[in-house]
Amino acid sequence: MTAISAAGRIELRGLSVAFRRKGEDALVALDGVSLQVGNGEIVSLIGPNGCGKSTLLRAIAGLIHPDQGEVLLDDRLIVGPDARIGLVFQEPRLLPWRTVAGNVGYPLDLAGTSRRERDIRVADLLSRVGLTMAAGARPAQLSGGMRQRAALARALALEPEVLLLDEPFSALDALTRERFNVELLELWGRLRTTIIMVTHSIPEAIFLGDRVIVLSSRPGRIVADIPVDLPRPRSVEGLDEAVVSATARSIRAHLDEDAA
Repeated sequence: MTAISAAGRIELRGLSVAFRRKGEDALVALDGVSLQVGNGEIVSLIGPNGCGKSTLLRAIAGLIHPDQGEVLLDDRLIVGPDARIGLVFQEPRLLPWRTVAGNVGYPLDLAGTSRRERDIRVADLLSRVGLTMAAGARPAQLSGGMRQRAALARALALEPEVLLLDEPFSALDALTRERFNVELLELWGRLRTTIIMVTHSIPEAIFLGDRVIVLSSRPGRIVADIPVDLPRPRSVEGLDEAVVSATARSIRAHLDEDAA
């Protein structure tokens, strides 16, 4: 396990989340989840549908208040949305009336950033995600991959310490998704932001992660914390097949055991 360092460190302590509807029993999404993620780590979350993966990300982001337990960033309690944490959803959720540059700069506008500083920051972000030439385009003019790039750049606008990714590449075709995984690692190599990523893809979880966290079926509980023994930087061609196969077998075994 990667050593836990002093900045960008996420800690979950006994996190439980339930959803309630009038006249119905509470639906428990997460039950007693405890986890530490160190600064600069990439942790992949995997588990069956409905196991609470997205709920877990939203709790970390401060968008959902847990019924029990707590979330801490650098030993400070998360009680609501926090500029130190960026979140990218499965759908890009761009504002259709704004340009790409306008969408990326929106968090900076809300933060009261000066126009000059905002423009410099947006230009840098668009360059990092390969969208400089699309700065003036509207979301409807972009491909799905380009929209997701814009959403990623927007999440990075306030230079978060932690980046949460909720299956951001699941709607892309296999080749595009593979390329985006490589590009995400290249971006991480420059920024060293702590990343927690939800995925249904075992190969993607292994390729990206320092560790793979396996959640049980609902209510979600951690059933395995599996280290990925692959050196960085990584490339698709350079992956050690023996290590990948062994790690994938371990992940599948835990998923199968939970499903039995």
